[in-house]
Amino acid sequence: MKYDTRISGWGECALEFLNEDCNFLIIFNETAPQELADISVLHTVAKLQEEPCVGDTVQICDVSYTITAIGFEALHTLKELGHCCLSFSGSTQALRPGNIELKGPVFTENHLYKGGRLQIL
Repeated sequence: MKYDTRISGWGECALEFLNEDCNFLIIFNETAPQELADISVLHTVAKLQEEPCVGDTVQICDVSYTITAIGFEALHTLKELGHCCLSFSGSTQALRPGNIELKGPVFTENHLYKGGRLQIL
């Protein structure tokens, strides 16, 4: 297990990014400032045990994805702030420096629930 945390909530605008144009979630530790918490899925503070790699599995509330690319900033911000952008593009190149690109089923707001696990395996 490289990362293991639990969803503690999300801001009122956080799920607006789950649309055709964006198709991503912004995640942050629950210690995020309010202006960032409003647009983020928040989770308990957790230690990054090992750096994620392309081919690893990310599980978000019981839905599994394969990492296809990692932006050059994503590992640093995930380690320091529990922050990155989980993009469901399946792209083999990071679309933004803070992205972790994921391939798998369509993620909808119906999949997300408080207390759900966010894991990198």
